Amino acid sequence: MNTSKNIPGHVAIIMDGNGRWARKRGLPKIAGHRAGSKAAQEAVEAARELGIKVLTLYTFSTENWKRPKHEISALFKLLGDYLERQSDKLVKNNIKFSVIGDTEALPGLIKDKLQRTIDVTKNNTGLVLNLALNYGARIEIVRAVQNIAKDVCGGAVRIDDIDEHLFSSYLYTKDLPDPDLLIRTSGECRLSNFLLWQISYAELYITTKLWPDFKKSDLKKAILEYQNRERRFGR
Repeated sequence: MNTSKNIPGHVAIIMDGNGRWARKRGLPKIAGHRAGSKAAQEAVEAARELGIKVLTLYTFSTENWKRPKHEISALFKLLGDYLERQSDKLVKNNIKFSVIGDTEALPGLIKDKLQRTIDVTKNNTGLVLNLALNYGARIEIVRAVQNIAKDVCGGAVRIDDIDEHLFSSYLYTKDLPDPDLLIRTSGECRLSNFLLWQISYAELYITTKLWPDFKKSDLKKAILEYQNRERRFGR
């Protein structure tokens, strides 16, 4: 792999397969999530080493609230523990932390930890680690339309001003470039309501590896395939 040429600027990952990984081993589901958390740490390290500018991880979707309460509580505990353990490391490694999604609906303690991590890393200039939390693309798009409509009614926006660029500025990702590469693990071939507007021209890479088994070498393999593709953007 050529690490100096054609590295995707923004990589987004649908981290799928934690539950199946645990079931295959006769373990409780939370064991799969713990293993998945370790895989996420490895992906962050690999992304920083490879010179990727933005890494977005689909961490908790709006649909995930349908899971059992004990599983949701365990997921948020894992997230809280990760933020506490990794905050200093993010600062040391010049990683900027950000979040997209409806964070107001998250537990108060998690919101506090998220904000603290955002604050202590805000001046970092390296990799942007972006977590999609309580995120759903359809809700994101609907909210963008609602806010544009409010601004039209208030006179801040004219109808003739509405174009793709303006619409993008109303999305959660307004400060981020669109993904160049979308990776999905576990072999599932669907987008799961993730960044539907932003991935219009992203390259898709699907691997049968379950997320806890996804290593640095797997990320490098995905990027190698990306480097060997010709992106045409509809041309």
